[in-house]
Parts: sequence; structure tokens; C-alpha cells
Amino acid sequence: MLRLTVIFHLLSLLLIVLSAEQQFPLSTDDGSREPITPLRFELRHYHGVGPDAQVLFHDAHDHSDQSLASETFNNPPYVLQTRRIKSSRPSSIDGYLLARSRSSQGEGNEAFKWEEDDIDGPDTESRETLLELAKMTNNAYLEPGESGWYDLGGKWNVSYPFGWEEDQDGFRGHIFATPDNSTVVLSIKGTSASFIGGGGPTSKRDKFNDNLLFSCCCARIDWSWTTVCDCYRGGWKCDQACLEKALIDDSLFYPLGMNLYNNVTYMYPDSNIWVIGHSLGGTLASLMGVTFGAPAVAFESPGERLAASRLHVLLPPSLQHVTHVYHTADPIAMGTCNGVLSSCALGGYALETRQVDNLRHGV
Repeated sequence: MLRLTVIFHLLSLLLIVLSAEQQFPLSTDDGSREPITPLRFELRHYHGVGPDAQVLFHDAHDHSDQSLASETFNNPPYVLQTRRIKSSRPSSIDGYLLARSRSSQGEGNEAFKWEEDDIDGPDTESRETLLELAKMTNNAYLEPGESGWYDLGGKWNVSYPFGWEEDQDGFRGHIFATPDNSTVVLSIKGTSASFIGGGGPTSKRDKFNDNLLFSCCCARIDWSWTTVCDCYRGGWKCDQACLEKALIDDSLFYPLGMNLYNNVTYMYPDSNIWVIGHSLGGTLASLMGVTFGAPAVAFESPGERLAASRLHVLLPPSLQHVTHVYHTADPIAMGTCNGVLSSCALGGYALETRQVDNLRHGV
């Protein structure tokens, strides 16, 4: 999977925004649209995961430095349009985890309750807002100052960025926030492709998660592949219970994403939190959005419904807060980058899921 640079070219030609339901801002009594103030975001933290699966944070810069704040606002940071959307959140996280556990054991979860609320989410019908979110997801692959980074205009402290050292090979990304902390955006890095030995320190774990989340059975394309789990039972049969157990390991990205989200809510208890990502990061953003009811935008990601069902992620009554953005010529999102002679397979990726238009979210 390539960095997000290609998305900007694709968006300039054809943009398809897929959401679980149509999203509209609130209207006044006379039928006119209610104006919503745009939000400004600045880079606030780096996030990463150490070898012991612990989520680590590092502040981007000191917000008490007024000269830095002045310089930042003279060169504006990210400005996003918002609109009111419906969100379905778990009534209790402990109850949610218990319901998932019961579901994994074959028990029903009909008693689980969701709380529905109208919240401010990104205006995904605004091209400008999507482009700004895409820049944020692009920056999740990079440190400030690297080639390809979309500069916010400030001087960023990168002297000790946890999770970005060469020996750190896990979950990465950035946290952006409005100056008043009313809204926080968690941007998750996607796959750093490891073609011809490249991809950086996270590429091995990225590929492992790709092949576990998006393949039919442990990335067993044929007998010559090294599988990512031992669930194949011969005769084109796969052990479902084995697959589900493999997906809940604490070192895998979905449990790490849940841990990260909980850490962010602890740091910003009164903030409205959005989750965004590209590719693998987009899938994780979507899963976090479904799990916690957070507004989520996924760019060019593989379909995640198969992984969600194996993880026993409970589906809320509404998925209006989750949006997928992809181009119909993208073979990964469309599920055509598979088969033994595909470029994905030649790179060692077993991507066998796809986005489906008529269901309006990833499957």
C-alpha cells in the first residue's frame, strides 16, 4: 500500500465518498442550514507503541510558548468544516467488552444497549475538509520536517518522539487538536510497504496485521506461502475459532487501537474525538469508530467487515459517523489486488476483502 500522496491526485479526478447513511447538518425551523463554525487543528502529540505493547505519547511542542502560538496562527494550521451527525456509542465499555466475549462464545448480545447522540463530525461532503483530513493521514507516516510532511507553519519539537525510533516497530501516528481542545483528531499510520526490502521499521508488523485482517485464512494463498496463523485445516477449510483467537492477541493493532483510544479519552476527557487513517490505518480508524461511536474517516482502506465479524465487533444501530473515501480504480479498496500474480501477492500481501458500494461501508 502506497503513501497517501497518490490520493490527492485521485481526489482531483474522481472522489467517491461512501458513508453508512446520508449525513446532513441540522436545519432551522424555516428549513435553512444551521451554520457551523469551522475547526482549527494543530499537531499536539506523537503516539507510538513500544516493544512491550505499551502506548507511548510525546508532546509536539510547548503550548505555553506564546511566540510559537503566534507564529503558528500567522501561518494557519488545518481548518475543517463540521456538521452534526448521529453517533451510536456503547452505553458501557465494560458491558461492550462483556457482550463481545459472549458473542465469541456463541451467546447472543441482544441485551446490549447503545446511546445515540448528535455530535459534531467532519463535513465529509466538503472537498476541502476531505483534503485537510487526507493531509493529516499523510503526516501519520512522517515526522515533522521529513520530505512529504504537510507543514502546519510552526516549529515542532521532534527531539524525543516516542514510537518513531528505529527500534520501535509498532503502531504509529499523530494527534491533532483544536486550541481549546474541544475536538481531537487521532491519525493512524497505515502500511509501510516492504517491497524489495524497504518500508521502514514498521513494515514487518504492518504486513502481519494486513495478512491477518484481510485474508480469508491466515494468508494461505497456496502451499508456498508462510502463513500468519496456523488455522488452515486442509481441503480449503479454515478453523474459525482459531482465526478469532489469533486476532485478539495484545500485540495486534486492533487491541492496541482500543488501548490508544482509551488513553486519548483519558488525556482529553471532555473532547470530541475523531479517528482517521489511510490504508491499514483507515481500517483501524473505521473499527475504532464502530467500537466507540467516534466519527471516523478511512482513506483507501481494504474492507473490514470480515475482520470485524471475526473480532466480534458489535455493530451499532447507525453507522452514519463512519465514512470511507476511495477511488474506484484503487485495486486494494476494490478488492482486485489478489491472486498469485497480483502486485499485492508478489509483495507478500494477501488482501482478499473489498469495499461494496451498495452496503455503503466496508465489507
